[in-house]
Amino acid sequence: MIKKSILILSMLLITQAAFGIVCKKDLNTDFFNRFNDPYLNYYIEQALTNNHDLKKAGHVVEQYRQQAKYSFGNELPSFSVSANYLGIKVPRLDNFQLKENAFVLPFMANYEADILLKNRDRTRSAKKAYEASKYEEKAVYLSLLSDVASVYVNILEYDELIKIQKENVGIYTKLLAADNKKYAHGVINSTQLNNTAKKLEDARSRLENLEKEQEILLMQLAVLTGMSAESAKDLKRGSITNFEYSGKIPEEVLSDVIFARPDVMAAETKLERAKIDIRVARKEFLPTFNITGIWLFNTIAPGRFFSWESSLAAILAGATQDIFAGGKKVANLRMKKAKYEELFEDYKQTDLEAVKEVNTSLCLIKHDTAIENNTLKKINYEHNNLTDSQKKFNRGVISYPEYLLDLSEFLQVQSDAVQAKNQRLINYFTLYKAVGGKL
Repeated sequence: MIKKSILILSMLLITQAAFGIVCKKDLNTDFFNRFNDPYLNYYIEQALTNNHDLKKAGHVVEQYRQQAKYSFGNELPSFSVSANYLGIKVPRLDNFQLKENAFVLPFMANYEADILLKNRDRTRSAKKAYEASKYEEKAVYLSLLSDVASVYVNILEYDELIKIQKENVGIYTKLLAADNKKYAHGVINSTQLNNTAKKLEDARSRLENLEKEQEILLMQLAVLTGMSAESAKDLKRGSITNFEYSGKIPEEVLSDVIFARPDVMAAETKLERAKIDIRVARKEFLPTFNITGIWLFNTIAPGRFFSWESSLAAILAGATQDIFAGGKKVANLRMKKAKYEELFEDYKQTDLEAVKEVNTSLCLIKHDTAIENNTLKKINYEHNNLTDSQKKFNRGVISYPEYLLDLSEFLQVQSDAVQAKNQRLINYFTLYKAVGGKL
C-alpha cells in the first residue's frame, strides 16, 4: 500500500512538471526566420530572454503550480510533534505518586479520509487552474513576439520614409532657391514665393514627425527586448526593401487551428475547472470523515522517557456533519453554478472572437496585398512619367523646377508603396498571433 502511494505521488509530481515551460517549438519561432532578416531574429531571441512581462507571466504560472501542489498536500495525512512543559498539582495517593513538574512530547497524526473524493476534486480544480495559466502564458508570448516583429517592421518603414522625405526637403529647398531668384528679378510675386516657402516648412515638419515616430518606436523595441531605452538609437536593423516573407500565407485556416489558440484553450480549461468546483460544492453537504491518532510520551508517570510505561496512545475516527451553517453551503453552490454560466458565456464569446480575428487577418492580407499591387503599378506609371519629364528637361522643353515637382510626385508614390508593403507585412504578424503561432 505504501509503495503504491509513493508511486502515485511520483506520477502526480511528474505530471505537474510535464506542463513545462513554453518552448520555441510551441511558439513556432521559425516563422520569423522566413523573413531572412538576422536582426529580427536577434530581437526575437532578446525578447524571449529578457522581456519582463514574460518573466512576470512565468511567476504567475509558478504560483498556480505551487497551488496545485499545496492542494495535493491536503489529500495526504499530516504528522506533527510538539514539546510541552506541564506543571500540575495532584493529590498524593498511597503507592501512587505523580510528578508535579513534567515534560510532555505528543506525536499527532491527522487524516481526512477522502472517501467522497472531495479533496481529490479540489486538487483537480487547482491543476486545471495551473493548466489555464500555462495557456495564458503562451498567449503572452505570442502577443509579445507579434509586437516585436510589428515594431521592427514599422522602424524599417520609417527608415525608408525618412530617406524619401529628406529628398523631398532637398527638392523644396531647391525650388525655394529658384523662386527667390525669380522674385528678385520680378518674375513672381511674394504670394508665390511664400507658398513655396510654406511647402518647404511642411516638408520639414513632415520629416520631424517621421523622425519623432521612429524614435518612439526604437525606444519601444528596446523595452520589448529588455534593453534600456537609452540604447534605442544604437539598435541595428536591415532594410524594408529586402524584408520579405519567403513562405506562403494560407488563404484559409482550419477550425482545429483556431480552436487550439491559447486563449480558447484557457477559456475551455477554466470552464472544466468551474464544473469541478460545482461538484466540490455539492460534496460539502455530505459528512467529513476524520482520523486522528496521538502517541504521547511524558515524565509524569513512572518509567523511562520513550518507554511504553510513560506513553499514552489513542486513535479517534469519526464522521462530522453540519446541521446548520446559515445557508453558506447553498449560497456557495449557487455561486459556483453562476460562475460556471459566466465562464460558459466567456468561452462562447472567445470562440467567436477567435474566428473573427483569423478571418479579419485573412481579409486584411487579401485586400492589402491587392492595394500594394495597385500601388506598384502606379509607381511604374509614375516612373515612366518621371523618365519623360527628364527627357523633356534635357531637351529644354520644361524648366528645372518643373522637373523637381515631377520628382516630388514620384517620391510621394514611393512613400505610398513603402506604406502599403509595411501594412501587408504587419498583417502577417497579426495572422501569426491570431492562429496561435501555427503558420
